[in-house]
Order: sequence, then C-alpha cells, then structure tokens
Amino acid sequence: MTHLAQPLPGLDDIAPLVAPANVPGQSIQAQFEAFHHLNPWVLRHLESLTRDAIAKGFTRIGIGMLFELLRYRYGEATRGDEFRLNNNYRSRYVRLIVDRHPEWSGLFELRALRAA
Repeated sequence: MTHLAQPLPGLDDIAPLVAPANVPGQSIQAQFEAFHHLNPWVLRHLESLTRDAIAKGFTRIGIGMLFELLRYRYGEATRGDEFRLNNNYRSRYVRLIVDRHPEWSGLFELRALRAA
C-alpha cells in the first residue's frame, strides 16, 4: 500500500478565479494588484505551500514550483474551470510573500523586476 500525501489544509476555500478587467496599456504591477484584490485566496495558498515546504526541510523554494503545485491543487478542488494564473505575477507574489514573512527572505531568489 502506498502512502498518498494529505491535501493541504484550506483547500476547501479554493474558489474559481475572478479575472480583472483587461485595461490596455496597464502595467504588470497594476494587473497583479487587480488580480490579487479579486483572488486573495491565491496568496494564502502560496503561503501554505511555503510553510509545508519549510516543514519538509526545504531551504530554497522556487516560486515556479509553488505556482505549479497551486495549479495542480486547483485542478483537484474545482471542476471545469481552467486555472489562469499568469506567470507574470510570480515575481510580484514572491515579493508579497517575503514582505509578509521577512523570515522567509532567504528561501526565495529575488531578481530585478523587468517591468513596473
């Protein structure tokens, strides 16, 4: 018998993503802020995934890994709703996570932002 990983707590609060209005010429930062405002649970789950990785002994964590795990878990929790988590938001989410949890700053590599 194989051991299956237990789902992370709070999977029940995953909701269908709400896409913000598309505003031509809007900066990535403004797009991210609108997306985050409409989908606050995404940050909570990224933080939960980070806590889980720390508990498992990770000393370095890639935001790309967390995004893919969240996409997978979203697929487990919802039916028929494509998960559209924009990769342009990765750097913004990692900065938000580190701002909220400065003790995690050494876990993530922060690169210069390409566009505001």
